[in-house]
Parts: sequence; structure tokens; C-alpha cells
Amino acid sequence: MSVKEELIRQIPNLRAFAVSLCGNAERADDLVQEALMKAWASIDMFEAGTNMRAWLFTILRNVYYSDFRKKRREVEDADGKLAANLSTHPEQIGHLDMVDFREALDKLAADQREALILVGASGFSYDEAAEICGCAVGTVKSRVNRARTRLAELLSLQSGADYGPDHQSRSVVDARKF
Repeated sequence: MSVKEELIRQIPNLRAFAVSLCGNAERADDLVQEALMKAWASIDMFEAGTNMRAWLFTILRNVYYSDFRKKRREVEDADGKLAANLSTHPEQIGHLDMVDFREALDKLAADQREALILVGASGFSYDEAAEICGCAVGTVKSRVNRARTRLAELLSLQSGADYGPDHQSRSVVDARKF
């Protein structure tokens, strides 16, 4: 029997296996077709005299699990509504904000900068920061408060909304959300 005849002879068995894997006849037909295409494309890798059925079933199983893993990461968006709502703020603003922030951070007193970095950036509690700095907890709290106030002054911030995208870019991105 030729390789082509053996492939064709295995189609009903492959289809039954595919239906048992996915539980959907249409999807099973797609799996069988894809498995046969992969098998035909790499038929030179099949060793004559070995079990063609096992080889085809392995290919089908691998196709099914590859698709299964891929579909777990995908979101169906047939009408394009989700894609239409995807937008991001320009990165230039964030980069410039970070440059401004670093310059302002460098202008803080060393003890305030240290306390702010320990508590605000490194995630230490006030108690842990006080132990690291070798001072009282109240001193660390005071330094952090003064550092935050001074940073807000240096960066001309009135609220958290002032830091980030400018009004024009924020309005464009926000307009796309409905």
C-alpha cells in the first residue's frame, strides 16, 4: 500500500480521535485537515515500515494541544470592537516626565531622598526604613512627607492627575473608550 493510500485510509480514525479530543465535529475536521497537511509536508521524515497510524495520531494530538495553548492566550474579536479600543499614550511624555522626576529627586536633601526611596520606591515600611537609617520612625515619616511635598513643588504638581499624559493625548485616548 502506498503512503498516500495509507494516509487516506487513516482519515476516519483520525476524525474519530479529533472529535474525542475537541468534542466538535467541525473543529475535528479542521484538526484532521491540519494534521494531514503537516504529515504530508514532512512525509520524508516518516520511516517506512513503522506505524503510520501512530505517527498521524501523534501529529493530530500535537496540533490539538498547540491550538489549545494558543487559544488560551487569544481573545476573539470578530467585529473588531476590542481592537478599536486599544490605545496607548505616547511614550515620549513618560520619558520626559521621568527625566524631570530624576532632576527633581536630585535636588532633594540627601536624607529626604534616602527616606523617600526606601519607603516609596523600595517598599520598606517606615519601621524598616528607620532601622536602616538609624533614626526614629517619626523622623523617617517627616523626611518622606517633606520629600513628597518638595517634589510636588519642584515638578509643579497639584494632584496625581498632573503627572502623566498631557491633556491633548489624554483626551484622544479617553475618547476611544466608548
